[in-house]
Amino acid sequence: MQDMTRSGAKKVALRILPLLCLGYVAAYLDRINVSFAALQLNEDLNLSPAAYGLGAGLFFVGYVVFEVPSNLILRRVGAKLWISRIMISWGVISALTALVQSEATFYLCRFLLGVAEAGFLPGAILYVNQWLPPKDRARALSVLAASTALAGLIGSPLSMSLLGLDGMGGLRGWQWLFVLEGIPAVVLGVLVLFALPDTPMAAKWLTDGEKSALQNALDREAGHLERHRFHLLGRSLFRKIGLLGIVYFCMVLGMYGMAFWMPQILQNTLDGTSLSLLGWYNAIPFLAAVVGMLAIGWSSDRFGERKLHVIGALVLASVGCVLAGKATGLAGCLVALSLASIGLWSVIGPFWAFTTARMGGLAAAVGVALINSIGNTGGFFGPYVMGWLKGATADYRVGLNVLALVLVFGAGSMGLVRADRSAETIAD
Repeated sequence: MQDMTRSGAKKVALRILPLLCLGYVAAYLDRINVSFAALQLNEDLNLSPAAYGLGAGLFFVGYVVFEVPSNLILRRVGAKLWISRIMISWGVISALTALVQSEATFYLCRFLLGVAEAGFLPGAILYVNQWLPPKDRARALSVLAASTALAGLIGSPLSMSLLGLDGMGGLRGWQWLFVLEGIPAVVLGVLVLFALPDTPMAAKWLTDGEKSALQNALDREAGHLERHRFHLLGRSLFRKIGLLGIVYFCMVLGMYGMAFWMPQILQNTLDGTSLSLLGWYNAIPFLAAVVGMLAIGWSSDRFGERKLHVIGALVLASVGCVLAGKATGLAGCLVALSLASIGLWSVIGPFWAFTTARMGGLAAAVGVALINSIGNTGGFFGPYVMGWLKGATADYRVGLNVLALVLVFGAGSMGLVRADRSAETIAD
């Protein structure tokens, strides 16, 4: 039976994860491509650093407001259908961002993009949880999370190249960027609808033995969650979800505070560098993140440990932010940003494996969405605080040090989360 579970899990990883990963690449690219567009967009719309930071962050306001409702709808209509809807709608809105002509319309498009994308990550996490037993999830979620770093790796040179289309067809480079990077999400959304089975039992590419083995493993987990139902649910929600939400808030604040400003931070060290070359430099920290997060996800599964992996990754990210604030040349800046990127992206796999192992049923749908909602408010504050501090000090150093302090606070908060599964389980 164990061999069947293992072979089934491998098939799931090969069949399910690639399409979800491509979707997450498109999601993250459409989320952060504004950081590259800003190199032209800010001048065209006369956006100050604070105004750009506010617009970048408004994505997360729409995302957070609609996160829980979106996840509840997903639970009712099914992950496949709702994930497809999410992808198609955010691709359309991302492309329409090419039409913005003022600060106000920029803000509106960023907010609507967040509304459209709300529920994608929790939906993908819950979908993975419907297919893989707990011991295989950290690696799977790390692979899924690696898609965001891969999006930065691919998207950096791609986005800079698209800016080079400036003037073609009467459009600015940043307009071509939004249009051409929005289309893949629509195509993938249609593909998801027809290519992803709803459950292991509906997968034609699994043998009957593999279907039974995977379903039995998932049923055993569900039974464990039910037996260890936590009766004081209100206290559990405030204690467990609250702390985990704070941890995720700190990570997301650091991730987007850095990602939305990284092209401009690097440009600050490269007077006269072409946009295409800047794109390749910007890809280096994301390449480091892909390698680091896969290694840390593997380590988390190998040793069956989540909590210390999350704490260690947050501390590493904090060190990277401090060093990035002290760096004066290109090489030092790239090393520091790479360390920060490894730490920030490596949190995701172990964090969600730790979190979802303590939730079942409706609580998983609501709990994951709540934690993701709390956490993604950091996506608003990170870019905005960096922009405000840049405008106030004409320097990125203070903002990077603030990010480092927030990440240390996140590591301390994770230290307060009890790792005892049975006593702290949240179930519906």
